Amino acid sequence: QVQLVESGGGLVQAGGSLRLSCAVSGSIFSVSVGAMGWYRQAPGKQRDLVAIITRGSITNYADSVKGRFTISRDNAKNTVYLQMDSLKPEDTAVYYCNANLNGLTRWGQGTQVSVSS
Repeated sequence: QVQLVESGGGLVQAGGSLRLSCAVSGSIFSVSVGAMGWYRQAPGKQRDLVAIITRGSITNYADSVKGRFTISRDNAKNTVYLQMDSLKPEDTAVYYCNANLNGLTRWGQGTQVSVSS
């Protein structure tokens, strides 16, 4: 069974940095990995797009993170990364990895990012 495994969340002070990783794991030999991305959901709010990257590395970012976050991917490792710099308390949320696998959307389990002021 193919799944997305996230890592890298944690607690950081405002202005600090974190790097999230998300890897496609399991029986991946016949899996076609398309666009990958990161979403986040704060308590009581909807899940929103943070950043997305195509297989050809075309990126798109939410306005709130432009200039602070960088999404990248390693196609050989079927892994997507989110480098988060200049973190703000309003970035606090559960961050979810998302990927198009064989035409289907899959989600990771989520990783908590907490930014203290």
